[in-house]
Amino acid sequence: MKNIWFKPITTREINAWRADTLLEHLSIVFTDIGPDSLTATMPVDRRTLQPLGTLHGGASCVLAETLGSVAANCCIDLEQKMCVGLDINVNHIRAVRSGLVTGIAKPLHIGRSTQVWEIRIVNEENQLVAISRLTVSVLDKKKPDQKAGF
Repeated sequence: MKNIWFKPITTREINAWRADTLLEHLSIVFTDIGPDSLTATMPVDRRTLQPLGTLHGGASCVLAETLGSVAANCCIDLEQKMCVGLDINVNHIRAVRSGLVTGIAKPLHIGRSTQVWEIRIVNEENQLVAISRLTVSVLDKKKPDQKAGF
């Protein structure tokens, strides 16, 4: 299996990016980096429930977008490029009321200008909770002396 990452990276390094973000607030934690996958968990608790008492679809979307975006950015030279979301689709399959959900992101396409990621979210019994597809755009970073604008 081919390693897709631009350079070696650890879950410790990726988890450091969580500080003072929505990821930290929702306790999303990166748990594993495979040669072609990135895994994270998120608790199903008062922060991630909807009023009916099940995992909020938006919380599932946050986990999926987080996994796909972070994975995409780990595949490029961050000195030169950055990945930003273009489109996300999430299908909600099964309700979860408590515990932990785990998301696993794998690439469907890693190109020079776009990437497409599939993110599967499962419950503690490894049953599919949601499935997502995230498309990101790979952009050149602006140089400090470049002006923003159209």
